[in-house]
Amino acid sequence: MFNTTLAKGIFLPSIIFISLVSAVAVLFPDAADDALNSVKSFIFVNLNWVYIWAVTLFVVFLVYLLFSKYGNIRLGDNDSLPEHSFFSWVAMLFSAGMGIGLMYFGVAEPMQHYTSEVFGLDHYVNKAKNAQLYTFFHWGIHAWAIYGLVGLSLSYFAYRIKLPLSLRSCFYPILKNKTDGGWGNLIDVFALCSTFFGIATTLGFGVVQINSGLQVLNIVPDTGFIYQVIIVGTLVSLSVISALTGVDKGIKILSNTNVILVVCLLLFVLILGPTVFLIGSFTEGLGNYINNFFNLTFGTHVYDRAVLPWFYDWTILYWAWWISWSPYVGLFIAKISKGRTIREFIFAVLVLPSLFNFIWMTVFGNSAIWFDINVGKGALSALAGDPDALMFRFFNYLPLSSVASFATILIVIIFFVTSADSGIFVMNNIATKNAVKSPRWQVVLWGALLAVLSLLLLNAGGLKALQSMTLITALPFSIIMILFIVSLFKALSVDQSYYERSFSRATVPWSGRLWKQRLQQIVATKDRGYVDHFINSKVKEAFEELQAEFAQNGISASINRSQKPVRLELEIKYDIINNFLYGVATAPKTVSDYLIDEVNLPKVQEKGTFYPRAYFGDSRESYDIQYFTKNELISDVLKHYDRFLDIVSEEGNEIFFSANRNEVSE
Repeated sequence: MFNTTLAKGIFLPSIIFISLVSAVAVLFPDAADDALNSVKSFIFVNLNWVYIWAVTLFVVFLVYLLFSKYGNIRLGDNDSLPEHSFFSWVAMLFSAGMGIGLMYFGVAEPMQHYTSEVFGLDHYVNKAKNAQLYTFFHWGIHAWAIYGLVGLSLSYFAYRIKLPLSLRSCFYPILKNKTDGGWGNLIDVFALCSTFFGIATTLGFGVVQINSGLQVLNIVPDTGFIYQVIIVGTLVSLSVISALTGVDKGIKILSNTNVILVVCLLLFVLILGPTVFLIGSFTEGLGNYINNFFNLTFGTHVYDRAVLPWFYDWTILYWAWWISWSPYVGLFIAKISKGRTIREFIFAVLVLPSLFNFIWMTVFGNSAIWFDINVGKGALSALAGDPDALMFRFFNYLPLSSVASFATILIVIIFFVTSADSGIFVMNNIATKNAVKSPRWQVVLWGALLAVLSLLLLNAGGLKALQSMTLITALPFSIIMILFIVSLFKALSVDQSYYERSFSRATVPWSGRLWKQRLQQIVATKDRGYVDHFINSKVKEAFEELQAEFAQNGISASINRSQKPVRLELEIKYDIINNFLYGVATAPKTVSDYLIDEVNLPKVQEKGTFYPRAYFGDSRESYDIQYFTKNELISDVLKHYDRFLDIVSEEGNEIFFSANRNEVSE
């Protein structure tokens, strides 16, 4: 029997569409490029305002969440912890997001802006400032806001609401259970095709840069197709091997390694280049970017028609490119972001990569401009139209140029592998509806498809047509992302009221009648046996009395038992809404050394102690119930049941009761 986890409703339509588009691009590259380029030009010229407003909305929404009350909401259960260290997390999201683009455009984009006639024949200082300003604009907060919105939406609905890690889940507050049907499949097909096209075109163009670098270093004699086949075969093979090892091994190790190499290369250029000039230009450039932030954000250049072609070919193309890549990058960022708070997520995704991009573009771009003016006498400006070789020619103005070029090729290769392996991981994730474990041949299949189609398109000259197709898909997806904002805001509003709902005053049972007994409990040592006995006696008696009383009222309640650790649960099952559950388990707690050593504090013999922890059928925070009497515990269960009935009766809260599939999350 052929073992597969591929979902036919997603995989088959996707592979058919990918094959048809690729076949047209390979067989009729010029005609396909002309047709698709015409559509792209029409969109850029007539609908560029859609991109401007959409990206502006993304930035405003994320900045609002960063400083709002929703910032403390965790992407997961309230007590969940991040799965990756902060450094590894940032390294992976950065590598998947735009790491390779920095190697390709770090010198090329500032030089192309600097030599552009759009900025007129002003003094070189103004041209250099404008080159830095627009490079910051294209690689800064706006770009990462696009990735951040998709990643945040996916993370929230997957880890907070317990829905599949899929774009369809982001529509749950709008479409409800329709996301499980045809509409959900259509959304995932769109995401899969967009991801495939984006990675295929980037792989094709990146191979050209690697080949060009190897030629500059005299490792290969030319940029012939045979060498591109060898490069693609090597890169994809490494990507497949990395993807097979999973996020925790291959992708994380490569991302961490590459970030270290990138920082070393950055310091190499900063120290051996025009250091004082670079530090000063970064300071001034950052201030220039902040001062012009709103003008850049809303600028459409409608009053200066001579600038419009440049505006379409740079700003609008960048927004479309980032949007077209966002399903893939967003899915990967979401995959590694469980346990982060919304505020932490937005800060790390929006601010940190943008700041690093600013530093990178300043060091490489401004160094190139400085060398062009003071040393090369226009030699680098003359190469502005050849971005594949420009980075390597730039290193000729620095000591140890061959070492720097070798390091650059190595970094590009690793960036390619991390982009491709995370892309393969994401594509398989989409095509299998987030299957827990897939057979290895599926990972190999996605790698083989990427390699074959990239080489066919390279050989036939169809990469530009596929790139135009990718950019065209950005328009409908920008509308989809606006709906993400609507959906996420609805869910966050419900989330806030859901978790802050206080208990009714009539349900508070505390009194001071048993204060002496309670004091004895407070100062007693709580080892595991003490807590286990508490659960097996007092909690058990309370649950059994409640079970009997519920039965008297026509309600069937069950008691679930477990021994490792000792655990008791009172559960009332339902067909449509989530089950009501109140559980108590033996939980460990580490106490401070001060508590052990202090004479006038409750006596604790060792750092490890235990307590009975109450938890519930959702992700609300648990708490200690060790001082409850039997009747007080019964009262506590009933007040949670009262709260449960009160909340499920409100229509607006249904998202928390129909999406979790009756799964308990501790």
